[in-house]
Amino acid sequence: MTEPRVRPAMVDDADAIAVVHHTGWVQTYSDLLPAEHWERDTVARRRERWKVQLSGEASGYPLVAVVDQQVVGFARAGAARGKDGAPPVRADELWALYVLAEHHGIGIGALLLDAVLPPQRPAELWVAEANPRARRFYEKHGFAADGARFVDGLDIVEIRMVRGL
Repeated sequence: MTEPRVRPAMVDDADAIAVVHHTGWVQTYSDLLPAEHWERDTVARRRERWKVQLSGEASGYPLVAVVDQQVVGFARAGAARGKDGAPPVRADELWALYVLAEHHGIGIGALLLDAVLPPQRPAELWVAEANPRARRFYEKHGFAADGARFVDGLDIVEIRMVRGL
């Protein structure tokens, strides 16, 4: 296995990012979402959305992690957006960070996080309350829950985590 590297996402990465994104959702949210959800939330649907986002002037900074010429993770950050009734408390927000499970625990998530939001940059993120692995990862990287909560359109409870002033 080659050393993981991080680079900007390209339009040609849309297929691979869709697989990572969908697989991450399945691995993380299967127990939280009804079976009908997966009839609509497919790799093909995510692929089309990523093609549009990567071929346009999409906001955020999508980066991919590559191992042996395969995209194994991605991260995206941008201006903090806030959630229903919870305005942003930092300028920057981690919008997404996913790594294929077979590549967990070897530093790829940290590489992606540091690349899209360097450690000295104050930031916020929203994470599923029922995702203890992700919460521990973000805590290790200086984020702490600030008490804000949000129930998304899929009835998943999210909590906000912040770092820096």
